[in-house]
Amino acid sequence: MATEPGRVLKPVNSFSSTDLTSPVKPGTVTLQAKENTSTQPEGKKWSLQDFDIGRPLGKGKFGNVYLAREKSTKYIVAIKVLFKSQLQKSGVEHQLRREIEIQSHLSHPHILRLFQYFHDKTRVFLVLEYAPKGELYKELMKITRFDEKRTATYMFQMASALLYCHSKKVIHRDIKPENLLLGLTGDLKIADFGWSVHAPSSRRTTLCGTLDYLPPEMIEGKLHDEKVDLWSLGVLCYEFLVGKPPFEADNNTDTYRRITKVDLQFPSYVSSPARNLISMVASFGKIEFKLYMMKVMRRP
Repeated sequence: MATEPGRVLKPVNSFSSTDLTSPVKPGTVTLQAKENTSTQPEGKKWSLQDFDIGRPLGKGKFGNVYLAREKSTKYIVAIKVLFKSQLQKSGVEHQLRREIEIQSHLSHPHILRLFQYFHDKTRVFLVLEYAPKGELYKELMKITRFDEKRTATYMFQMASALLYCHSKKVIHRDIKPENLLLGLTGDLKIADFGWSVHAPSSRRTTLCGTLDYLPPEMIEGKLHDEKVDLWSLGVLCYEFLVGKPPFEADNNTDTYRRITKVDLQFPSYVSSPARNLISMVASFGKIEFKLYMMKVMRRP
């Protein structure tokens, strides 16, 4: 199970439960440096009245994310507020239902937990695990690129999470730095399952995800399976080490061309083992990848 949120030391400057569409004044929430040892209430269905709402954490196309505290347990969580009108206007209601169904059934240390959801006439509320250290993408942009030790740690965590997803017949299909968060101890957590699918048949043809991370078979409209996540893992490793995606170009056409040709070009500072790993992951089949990761996980 993922790391549980910490406790509140100071009260939240909350506002009316019916006023989530109005501007929010920042709350005064602080966290302990250690993890919470309490457990989530079993069998209790939450509503908005169960939470004190704090400062905004982010804003998206369909709504906003707020820091919140569950009143009875003092749990710190993140509440994503989505506006039904925006979801309907963009025709993504089915995508949201799929995201909720998939993420709520996943429990892994490197996957952000979706604890519950509820809704009213105009909004949908997702109660999510809070990741105190925020977006990995912002951290990457701040320091330009990660060293190989840090990259290796993140890659191991990502691989563990993806192997778990694939064991549950879940394909993420949109692995990228913007969809990754950092927990209290700096551990990586996959946060966005908006493009994921539960695919027992293991074959899909939908074009989705982010251009720089799309594998050749998706660009060419071919059938694809869990291997698309492994390709994205190789692209992610490259971006961690270099600070930009490997197939980045001036326009989409050139990016498509570089992807289909697997035009990988490495800066001189990327070590040979790192180059080999990126090339291997990008070309792995799912069986080879599972065998490789099982071997890695057995190492001390």
